[in-house]
Formats: sequence, structure tokens, C-alpha cells
Amino acid sequence: MLGEYLIEGKRAAEIAGSVEHAVGAGKLEPGQPLPPMRELAARLEVNPNTVAAAYRTLRERGVIETAGRRGSRVRSKPVTTARELSRPDVPPGARDLSDGNPDPALLPPLAGALAAAAELSDRAPTLYGAAAVDPDLARLARADLDADGVPDGPVVVASGSLDGIERVLAAHLRAGDAVAVEDPGWHSVLDLVPALGLRAVPVGVDSQGPLPDDVRAALADGARALIVTDRAQNPTGAALSATRARALRVVLEEYPQTLLVEDDHGHRIVDLPLHPLAGTTRHWAFTRSVAKAYGPDLRLAVLTGDTVTMDRIRGRQRLGPGWVSRLLQRAVVELWSSGVVDTRAVASAYGRRRDALIGALAERGVEAYGRSGMNVWVPVPDETGAVARLLHSGWAVAPGARFRMSAPPGLRITVSTLGPDEAVAVADAVAVAVGPAPARRYV
Repeated sequence: MLGEYLIEGKRAAEIAGSVEHAVGAGKLEPGQPLPPMRELAARLEVNPNTVAAAYRTLRERGVIETAGRRGSRVRSKPVTTARELSRPDVPPGARDLSDGNPDPALLPPLAGALAAAAELSDRAPTLYGAAAVDPDLARLARADLDADGVPDGPVVVASGSLDGIERVLAAHLRAGDAVAVEDPGWHSVLDLVPALGLRAVPVGVDSQGPLPDDVRAALADGARALIVTDRAQNPTGAALSATRARALRVVLEEYPQTLLVEDDHGHRIVDLPLHPLAGTTRHWAFTRSVAKAYGPDLRLAVLTGDTVTMDRIRGRQRLGPGWVSRLLQRAVVELWSSGVVDTRAVASAYGRRRDALIGALAERGVEAYGRSGMNVWVPVPDETGAVARLLHSGWAVAPGARFRMSAPPGLRITVSTLGPDEAVAVADAVAVAVGPAPARRYV
């Protein structure tokens, strides 16, 4: 089962360390099965509970995964080989369309908002025991949520969308639980889930969002949670349509115990309407960050959800960071109140850049997708070769491997800073690098 490698150790920490070292050194390969716990315990002459504790530690670290009767095996994408490592090195002179960042020119100046927040803090400093959420932030956030049809619920503030998603998952799930995730999907979520000791189950995506049949199959197979990106899905640009949202609600109504997590990070940069799924299941959470519209360094996201979930998050937060800086919260209030970001203009700018590239690719017989947000997804037969050829041509794009589990290969091209004349040049380079691509599932 393990070839020539022998797991060693008498204590749980030693056994876990032996396996983790072998994975890092390449002596245990991704997907390789591990011995049943009783078998390994007998060979090492230790109590089976010791091996069980070692395997549990390895699951929590994201090194191995357990699939019921099929036993435990090394993860196919171990956390020790993070997806970030597949980011291409961008040589001097190359144009970087791989980073997924917003256009700095479309971000608002922060000096005024931060100064106003600091002045308020000077007059009334936030001290221990103060409320974790600024009341004005909660009021403005709740008004936005109400306008978009998100059900009523407490407002919690986290340090960005990923922090919020992690807190929601940790509030309900245990190591070994399965989570249905979009495939292709946000690489940080695909790394986060196994890092929490959870098992990621891929769900296909098209331009309208997760495929209902895939979601139903994942939930029927035991997935306890579902993570959905409402708009500006990374990397495909998918956005939930009204029709798709209705179909997904039907599926979720069949599995009301599912923990539903929605990420609307595209809020204020997308002109498509929101079609929330929130409230369909017993436990749910909905998160919105300010990163894309106001800047990634504003580490703040607003969450709402059912009372039990939000209470658990607040309770755990009090035992860790305590709260997200009220100074930062107040700065966001200043930004929201001032209307400094023309959301329609920002959404229109990103839309024009997406459409320009998708249209230019279509003229060259290359299919590409991007219904919302700042990214375009291009299915390709050989993404490694395509990335290399594009880099040689002076264009750095993100390989699809960063975002995929079982989905077909592809490239993610960030169009946020793409100039009007560049779309044609990029399309020419992509057409040469990949050739015309046959129709695939992203429609």
C-alpha cells in the first residue's frame, strides 16, 4: 500500500509527523492510500486510538482525507503544496493579467475616510467592552441587505470574506465533514476547506452558477455544507440568475439541514441583480467584503445569517481577535456614506473590459466566459503549455489548476486593468497559444 515507505512512531504526534514528512518529501504521493488504523496500530505495536489521533491530526492539517469505507489517503492537493505556488513568475516587461486585483484607478482615495475615522476615535476612543460592530456600519449594511432581499439576521464583522467563511464553517462542522464547493472556484476556499480538516466535494459551474444536479448529488452523498458565490465568481465570472437561484432553492429545500454559505464579494462592482439563496436552509450565512470596491487592504467583510450561526461566530470571535478594528469600520462608514465610489461606473468599466476581450476572442474562434466581475475564463486543452506560450508572448495569466478540482483545464485572465487597445493584442496571443476551443460546460 505504501511501497517502500514505512510509517514510524509510538505516539500520535510522531506517527502524524512521519506521514507529514513523507508527503512533503514526495515519498507518499497525492492520492496514495494509508493503512487501516487497526492494521497500522498492530504493526507499530500501539493502541488503535493512538493511530486514530494521528490520523485526526493529519486531517485537521489538511494532509490526508477520509472517505468513509474507502479509508484514508493523502490529499490530491495537499495544503503543503498550496495553490498559490502555481502562480506564474512574471518576468520584467511582461504584462500581468494573473493577479485578480481590482484596478487601482477605480479604487477611492482612503485618506479622507481614515482621517475622519481617526478624528472620531480621538474624541471617543474605542475601549475594551465596546460593541464589536459600529452601529452606523450595521445600519448601512442592513439597509443594503434588505434592499437586495437578504433575510433579516444579526450583523457581524469579519476580517474579509475568507475569514468570514472560515468562521461559519468552524461554527458548525467537524473534521472529516464534506463541503460542496464550486469547481472551478476560488482557490483560497479550495485550500481553506481541507486546511480545516474538511473534505471538499466539487460542484460544476456554468455562467449562471452552480449546477443544481451536481449540488443535489453532493448533498445526497453527505455534504453538510454548500459554498456559493452569488456574483463575480472567481475564476469564471458566473453570477446566479433568477432561474438558477429558483432551481437551487428547490434542491436546498430537499436538504434543509445544509449549512449554506453565500459570498457576494462582487457587491458594488457588479451591475447584475442579486438572487440570494439565504434563508432556504436552517443554518445560513451571507458575506460581503469591501475589498473589490474599496481596496484589498481594507480587511473587512459584513456577515449576516441565522441567529445561532451568528451567535457562535460572535462568541468565538470574542475569544480570539475580539473585534475588527472600529477605526477601520468607521472608515468604511465614511466611504459608504460619502458615495465616493460610483458603483454603476465601476461595474460598467469592468463590464466593457470583459466584453471587449470575450468579443475579440470570439472573433478568433476562442470561447471565453465572464458574465460579471473582473475575470475571464478560457477553457483550453493544455493549460500548462498555454500559460508558457502566453508568458513568452509577454502576457502572464493564471493557470486553471489554481482553481480546479475535477473541472476541465482553463486559464483565468484578469481584465481589471486591460486597456481598450490591449484586448485585441491579448486575444491574438491567446488564439495562437491555445487555438480554437470546443464548446464546454461554461455556457
